[in-house]
Amino acid sequence: VQLVESGGGLVQPGGSLRLSCAASGFTFSNYAMRWYRQAPGKERELVAHIGSAGSSINYGDSVKGRFTISRDNAKSTVYLQMNSLKPEDTAVYYCYVYTGRNRSWGQGTQVTVSS
Repeated sequence: VQLVESGGGLVQPGGSLRLSCAASGFTFSNYAMRWYRQAPGKERELVAHIGSAGSSINYGDSVKGRFTISRDNAKSTVYLQMNSLKPEDTAVYYCYVYTGRNRSWGQGTQVTVSS
């Protein structure tokens, strides 16, 4: 299993970013996917969850109404559209999958929200 995140960077408050996670090594369309984040000195927290077919979606309370998770099973990729970014969204964002045999994480992508 390999998960490769991209799309992070530095953005001003109120701005937007779109993260991508390219998956390989497993049948992507069979499994739910998640985005987590971890800020310095804080525990890793769940940001968003999407079911295998894209019909079951949940968000962490802190990002509801601002972030949107989606997936393209043909491209084996999950996305996180982040709008109205706040300084408290600054963190390393990780892609995650549990295949029933393995729990796998990507290497993470840094998102920094600062003026």
